[in-house]
Amino acid sequence: MTTGSIFKTIKVSKDRIGAIVGKKGSVKKEIEKKCNVELNIDGETGDISIKLKGNESLINSGVFKASEIVMAISKGFSPERSYRLLSDECILQLLDLREYSGKSLNSLDRIKSRLIGQSGKFRRNVEDFSGAEISIYGHFAGFIGTFDEISLAMNAVQMICKGFPHKSVYSMLEEYNRKKKLEKLELWENNE
Repeated sequence: MTTGSIFKTIKVSKDRIGAIVGKKGSVKKEIEKKCNVELNIDGETGDISIKLKGNESLINSGVFKASEIVMAISKGFSPERSYRLLSDECILQLLDLREYSGKSLNSLDRIKSRLIGQSGKFRRNVEDFSGAEISIYGHFAGFIGTFDEISLAMNAVQMICKGFPHKSVYSMLEEYNRKKKLEKLELWENNE
């Protein structure tokens, strides 16, 4: 395999280029270092090409991880929260909120407001309950975490999008956590 033959191009919103580059290029350099890739960023078009450095195999390629991190930052996550994607257990999942709001911008704004909550309280609570990182940006809800964490967080977000009251969502989250604690207790008792 020739050096630099594994690459990917991602189109991102121009208003997120600064977050991907970082102060004096710090975020770009960090992604390049952690993933063993080279990022070429076109600030005019929003195109970011990610090219593998070295002779790693496609399976061990940092191109996939780097593209996930870049995509996460472009969807409103901070670089620090996006680095959680470096773990093999963590994935990025996006939910298009227009599936629930239709073409109505007022409906989209209402859903986003309900998802964030007063001073970000609802989003933080769902993160605390699920363990997933959540970003509400543009017309997307983004999730970073393990499959189970994202499933729980996405279920909570979808309930809000469908119009369920916050109280019902909190009840669902508390019930899930109660069941998990019981499962752990049963495992612990069975191992004695």
